[in-house]
Amino acid sequence: MPLLIDRQIVNENGWLLVEEAETLPQSADLLLPLALYLECGETLKGHKGRIAVKVNGDDDLTPVLESKDLFAMIAIEFPAFRDGRGFSLARILRRAGYKGELRAVGSPARDQLGYMERCGFNAFEFADEEFSDDFLKAFGEISVRYQGSSDDPRPVYLQN
Repeated sequence: MPLLIDRQIVNENGWLLVEEAETLPQSADLLLPLALYLECGETLKGHKGRIAVKVNGDDDLTPVLESKDLFAMIAIEFPAFRDGRGFSLARILRRAGYKGELRAVGSPARDQLGYMERCGFNAFEFADEEFSDDFLKAFGEISVRYQGSSDDPRPVYLQN
């Protein structure tokens, strides 16, 4: 799966997605669905490796916000083009002070990338058949922005 981090194509993902508690390795960088993270909370205390969580629009973000500094990465799932709840989740996390990697996974579309970045995403994971090198151009296509956001909080009248 192609991965963009900070507008650069990255060849190595580095995160192991674990869907079930029975397959939880002792040492690796783990990406866990939020429900599994909450279920295995005590088990993870002695884990050797970084922990990341994957959330979607149906999840309650409260436990993530309470523990945001523990996560090296938070993945937000975009199950379909029409599901924009991930934009709001990213904005909430950045406004709460989350500084780590914020990754869009699932089906982020090329024409959404600039908006996703403005909401706070700095990483994007695509299905092989959906990605093209042309996606890198999407970040610079919108040159004038009227409202402030996570990448520039100033409204247009305060910008140069």
